[in-house]
Formats: sequence, C-alpha cells, structure tokens
Amino acid sequence: GEALEVNREVNCVTDFIHGCEDQLQKLKKQKDKGLLYGIPISIKDHINCKGHISSGGMVKFLGQVKEEDSVIVQVLKHQGAIPFVKTNIPQTMINYDCSNLIFGQTLNPLNHQKSPGGSSGGEGALIAGGGSILGIGSDVAGSIRLPSSFCGLCGLKPTGNRIRPPACSDRTFVPPVTAMLGPMARDVDSLALCMRALLCEEMFRLDPTVPPIPFDEEV
Repeated sequence: GEALEVNREVNCVTDFIHGCEDQLQKLKKQKDKGLLYGIPISIKDHINCKGHISSGGMVKFLGQVKEEDSVIVQVLKHQGAIPFVKTNIPQTMINYDCSNLIFGQTLNPLNHQKSPGGSSGGEGALIAGGGSILGIGSDVAGSIRLPSSFCGLCGLKPTGNRIRPPACSDRTFVPPVTAMLGPMARDVDSLALCMRALLCEEMFRLDPTVPPIPFDEEV
C-alpha cells in the first residue's frame, strides 16, 4: 500500500512482482527463516525476475519476459526476503537523472522539482518516500551513491566482483569500471544486514565466479 502511494506521487515503480503472497506462505512453513525473513525488498528494473521484463528503459526489451530469477533474487528469497516491486531507471542507465520513454520521469520525494538521481533513481525515490525499507540498486559510476545522496539515504557500492551484477541485456556498452549490485536503505545497519545475508553459501554455490569470502563481522 505504501509503495502504491509513493508511486502515485513520484512515479518510481515499473512493475509489481506477482507471487509475493505465495512466497510468504511458503516461507512461513520453512524451519530455517533466513536473515531477511519477511522483509519486502525493492529491486532495480534491470535485475531479472522470473515472469517479468528487464527493460533498461528501452522499448526493444519490452517483449523479453525473463525465464528465471537472477542469482541475487534467488539468494534474497533463500534468506527469506520478498522481492515485491521493480523500480524505475533512466534509459540505458547511463544517466544521473531517472526518466525514460516507457515509464516517464521519477521525481524526488523530498522535493518534486528535483531529480532523485540515477541510475538507481526509482530505488532512491521509493525508499526515501517510505515505500520500501531495503532495495537493491547497481553502480558503475555513482548509480547507487548519487540517488542515495540526492534522497538522503545510505547506499553501498561493494568491492568489484563481491556480488556479481546481472548480465547486461545489451553488450554494446562495456564499462571500464566493474558494475556492482549493492543495497540502499535509510541506515547503515540495514546495509550491513543485507550484505551479511547476501554473502552466504547459497550465493557462492549459485555463482562460482564470486570469491567465497564470507561477511567479515569485525570489519
């Protein structure tokens, strides 16, 4: 409900992920609840979810429904989280604003005359507006850090290859800097909890390219 309300104001959600209720019922029956049990999580548009598109803000990808969840979504679900919405991005994601010709312009919930930043702008707007408590963005050159800054949030771009990003839909642009998925939230503790949950055996099993280095509690 909160997400719908925020979306009406600032246009930050591109899709609601069906099957949330079913997933919650399944989770209730599991003995091992996971570190993120029952937490609804928003995810950036280009992260693949089974049965949904990953548009990248581009019309050419609108017909391509994804057949499986990306590794990060599988791991989030394994830890009891419930991915519930996908959030807006600028076209191609190479932009510090947040608009495209499919879903339109996302506004900053703190000031509708301002941009939420990009490219994880839908995440920034939704979390800052109170529609999500934890989200997954991605960052090459500021795409988590800028919207976090513009929207008064905390965000983390992890070390390169710590969590592998989803494969780009289009390989015409290969950045010289490692693209990274990372958490966005209202406080640092939430970022730490998310990283602790992601850096687990399930992540290392599903993606052998990720170095199997667990979360360092001391650091």
